[in-house]
Amino acid sequence: MAHYNWLYQMRDIKFQIKEWLDMDTLLSLDAYKDYYAIDDVDNFLDLNFKVCRDVMCPANKDADDPGATFVGGEEHAVVTPESFKTVYKTIMDAELGPQFGFRGEGKIPLAWYSPILEMQSAASPSIVMFWCLTQGATTVFQEYGTEKQKELFLPKMYSGEWCGTMGLTEPGAGSDVGALQSRATPTDKPHIYKMKGTKCFITSGDHDLAENIIHLMLAKTPGSKAGTAGISLFIVPKFWVNDDGSLGAWNDVTSVGIEHKMGIHGSSTLTLAMGENDNCYGWMLGEVEVVDGRGIGMSQMFTFMNEERLNTGLFALGCMGSAYYAALDYTKVRVQSRHSTNPKGPSVRIIEHEDVRRMLLLQKSVLEATRALIYQSYLYVDLSKDAPTPEEREYYHDMFMINNPLCKAYTSDMARITTGEAIQCHGGYGFMEEYAGAELYRDVVIYGIWEGTNFIQAQDYTGRKFTMKGGEPFKKWVAEIDDFISGQRTEQFAAEFDMMAECMSAFKEIVEMNDAWTKGDRQMKQLFTTRTMHAGARVYCGKLMLSQALLAAKKLAELGEDHFDATFYKGKIATARFYIMNHVPEILGYHKAMKAGDRSAIDIQEDAFM
Repeated sequence: MAHYNWLYQMRDIKFQIKEWLDMDTLLSLDAYKDYYAIDDVDNFLDLNFKVCRDVMCPANKDADDPGATFVGGEEHAVVTPESFKTVYKTIMDAELGPQFGFRGEGKIPLAWYSPILEMQSAASPSIVMFWCLTQGATTVFQEYGTEKQKELFLPKMYSGEWCGTMGLTEPGAGSDVGALQSRATPTDKPHIYKMKGTKCFITSGDHDLAENIIHLMLAKTPGSKAGTAGISLFIVPKFWVNDDGSLGAWNDVTSVGIEHKMGIHGSSTLTLAMGENDNCYGWMLGEVEVVDGRGIGMSQMFTFMNEERLNTGLFALGCMGSAYYAALDYTKVRVQSRHSTNPKGPSVRIIEHEDVRRMLLLQKSVLEATRALIYQSYLYVDLSKDAPTPEEREYYHDMFMINNPLCKAYTSDMARITTGEAIQCHGGYGFMEEYAGAELYRDVVIYGIWEGTNFIQAQDYTGRKFTMKGGEPFKKWVAEIDDFISGQRTEQFAAEFDMMAECMSAFKEIVEMNDAWTKGDRQMKQLFTTRTMHAGARVYCGKLMLSQALLAAKKLAELGEDHFDATFYKGKIATARFYIMNHVPEILGYHKAMKAGDRSAIDIQEDAFM
């Protein structure tokens, strides 16, 4: 049974939030200036750290085994361990859960929520799932719900008394959402529909931690158009909600079974049957009726999905961090083999061996680079809502939209690799289930699949994001990296700036090839889409890491070598150097492969795969 200790560190988190991110701009805005100063973030982070250490992480042993258990029935079809109930109550009482979804007067910056969710995922990838989707659902209600719908659902979702889910996937319609079969038939009551359909892979689809579960369910009304154009979004509670907010009867939402997954065993992922007894009802979200066969359900759901794509990157980030700190801890105490420079000497701790140090620095650099990517993107979300002018809000929204597929896909792709490296650092013990890496490796795999597979994210990045608004936002995104490389160069980091310039040149040629294939050989575009997305992530994160190195060098010069924080800033510089000189140059390989134009994966006969 897997179990790991709380070894997470907050120094880099606080560096990124308090020293590196442009929080001054955000906190000077009307939405925040009368409520928060930068040091207030410590209250949230320190409290969350203690909850993760003292309550969540110890409960995680129950998350892997026994996990969530399916018992069936109308009341609570899924039973969770008692430790989950303690965690859930603690998070709700501390207001470290769906309360962050509140976007009204006095709201907390989402940029501050990102490290909180990262640490919670690091403490237990399974248990965090019981409240994070509720927070996403509250965003949809706030943006699209009627006043009555907001009044009925939001207070109890913020408090955690009720939970929320995302009801997209069906057995025959996974990534192809437009193929869904769920139906919503009008009744004689305005805006209330009779629901019928089956949803699968529904995270937190049922459990015993909340008294009601509110499913946001995609379905089609009679006569709606084929594909995604005809889809609408419905509020389908497990127990009906009366006009006065009290709970009514069971709403014919049947938990068919819990999925037997590779990882995150404590997260209840279910197949749900809506209306098996022909007695399931839901409200049209926002009461926006279908016109000419067209619904707005997908645009409403994308508000939810875009937030959860960003959060999926955070979940992967937390797992990556826990795996890294476990590996670091192990390598500092495990003694094995002589050092390469002293072949007749005593055995040394394995952190002294060169390849172990390479594996550790790969993990540390990717962890800090993806943290920067996601934190920056969450700041863009805040600014896209609260910046003073429409032009600024549009700019920040565009930058978030371009970054979002990178946050989700690049982070989750790299989390599988770095978690594997953490296992490798443990040697044979890493393969044993009682060590942290084994569970984290199983847990982290799902993030590449959730919220649209990573290939779908890469298609989004190289398709919609390259071309949206005539391609102008993407040109701006590229120009900002170019301007940083040309405008921030210092002799201290001359080699790193040179490497970034070379890789940026290759990336721009990759984009040109992508454009050419878009107009011509679309199969080649598809073949290199994932690698194009990874190239974009590496140049963008390289810029962020180099900007952090510049700041760290400035701080180090101010504080001096003898300051207690000097080692941290030296570590930031070394980590950025490693990322730029070892990880970013993989772009050059992608570039060379694209120029070679190998079509073997396309041209090979299907039988020849055997």
